[in-house]
Amino acid sequence: MIRINIICIGKIKEKYFTDAISEYAKRLTAFCKFAVVELAEEKIRNNNPNEAEISEVIEAEGERILKKIGAGDYVVAMCIEGKQLSSEELSAMLDNAAITGKSTVDFIIGGSYGLSNKVKNRADFKLSMSKMTFPHQMARMVLSEQIYRAFEISTNGKYHK
Repeated sequence: MIRINIICIGKIKEKYFTDAISEYAKRLTAFCKFAVVELAEEKIRNNNPNEAEISEVIEAEGERILKKIGAGDYVVAMCIEGKQLSSEELSAMLDNAAITGKSTVDFIIGGSYGLSNKVKNRADFKLSMSKMTFPHQMARMVLSEQIYRAFEISTNGKYHK
């Protein structure tokens, strides 16, 4: 059974997001081993950080993310410059990862300032949810739903379209 990880920076505080993600995690047990791996957000020294401080945060968070990725994992970096996919295309991507022997797919959601270039360079695919910007908590919930929908599509389940 394929493992799907969402590796992300920060914790979700809003109960409505955690409840929704928990519901999709429960539904996903029929299709995969699903986990959300939350990593601590890097603390920034002041309320108005300069570029060097932001870069330092991005790099530190990136190093912690990279430690959670296995050598043979298929890695999907969630970033604005990535390609937008339909639900059907996401389903095909997950099917293809499994067919090509990948036992783990890691979806990476960075912190408030984004992902480091090292993480983006490690990615096998860069995925954008939209040209719009979403809070990371909402992105995590929507991604969980889309992963569930992708499995439903590949099995011709009730939410396949």
